[in-house]
Amino acid sequence: MASGTLYTYQNNFRAYKALIAAQYSGADVKVDSSFEFGVTNKQEDFLKKFPLGKVPAFESNKKEYLSESNAIAYFVSSEQFKGATPYEKALVQQWISFADNEILPASYAWVYPSLSVAQFNKLAVDRAIEDVKAILTYLDNYLLTKTYLVGERISLADITVACSLIQLYQHVLNPDFRKSYTNVNRWFDTIVNQPKVVKVVGKFEYCQKSAEFNQKLYTELQGASGEKKQLKKEKPKKAPEPKKPAPKEEAPAEEPDAADLILAAEPKSKDPFDALPKGTFNMDEFKRVYSNEEESKSIAHFWKHFDKENYSIWFGEYKYNNELQKVFMSCNLISGMFQRLDKMRKNAFASVCLFGSEGDSTISGVWVWKGHDLAFELSNDWKVDYDVYTWEKLDANSEETKKLVSEYFAWTAKDKEGRPFNQGKIFK
Repeated sequence: MASGTLYTYQNNFRAYKALIAAQYSGADVKVDSSFEFGVTNKQEDFLKKFPLGKVPAFESNKKEYLSESNAIAYFVSSEQFKGATPYEKALVQQWISFADNEILPASYAWVYPSLSVAQFNKLAVDRAIEDVKAILTYLDNYLLTKTYLVGERISLADITVACSLIQLYQHVLNPDFRKSYTNVNRWFDTIVNQPKVVKVVGKFEYCQKSAEFNQKLYTELQGASGEKKQLKKEKPKKAPEPKKPAPKEEAPAEEPDAADLILAAEPKSKDPFDALPKGTFNMDEFKRVYSNEEESKSIAHFWKHFDKENYSIWFGEYKYNNELQKVFMSCNLISGMFQRLDKMRKNAFASVCLFGSEGDSTISGVWVWKGHDLAFELSNDWKVDYDVYTWEKLDANSEETKKLVSEYFAWTAKDKEGRPFNQGKIFK
């Protein structure tokens, strides 16, 4: 059985393939939590193992090295997961090629301009949309009488194709666009909601409104991108050539997404939490335990290591629950807040839950962050949403708090009026 270390940056859909395959196959694959893109993969020790400096990269416990995501996923998969017969194995390879050669180029050409990390070219985007329609139509017809892509159980084919579709379903395939592809939607929803997939990817959030190109944001990101490209090419003395819009730009299969590259190279603004004492609570370690272990273990880990002197626990309750109508809109409220608080993630964690049902629901959550004051007031960028919640600082020593934290972290809580848990979102 394969075992080893995977080097990757956070939320890399290519790395998902290997991590999910490992879940299904029982392989012992751990992510190097110290990996920092643009730093670790430029170091001499890393380049000795992986000369191209690409991620995801895998180092087995036997000192075997792989640096292509499909190869890594194949290596950590069990024989059954690769296909039960020679024909099924060939079909798995067919779908892996389909994902790389058909889905990803179309996805990049539509998603990246929509996220404003690539220049918008209407002709190129329109062509990409038509390509996506053709891909989804083909998949929809294929899945008409099938539950999975190969055989009667999930295989590496399902994981590879689903991971390649993630960016489309996440950013541009709004409900109106995707409603025509019922078989693909059914299959994709089945895959992303498998417990072993959720353990890697988390609860998947579908696009509700397609991302649209923003010229101002694109210009700002290109400012950060200039530093990124210099770092990537390692030619700091050569002036970059003028950027020419291409009708269809296909990102190399194993390069980080444009958005991730820009974020990796973006100058880091001062974190307001840096002024506070570091404390002993390792937030990253807790998040890893929470993501990879059962709730009983992760909650026990939290209370064993929680630093009451330098961290605090808060209860936030949405003020306008009477205005909540549609469940998906309520979930969007939570997701939107999380997105706007992205730079808090390093020093904060939250479990925010929706209780009840359509037209009769509430939102509340338990938050943990560094310091003992209301964290949102540390930065003007964090004040957008917090005033629509009431905030109560909890006593970390009380049994009542421990019970509340356990229920919210495990998603077994009810709201104050007894409404049952509907769904939750984790800020980590």
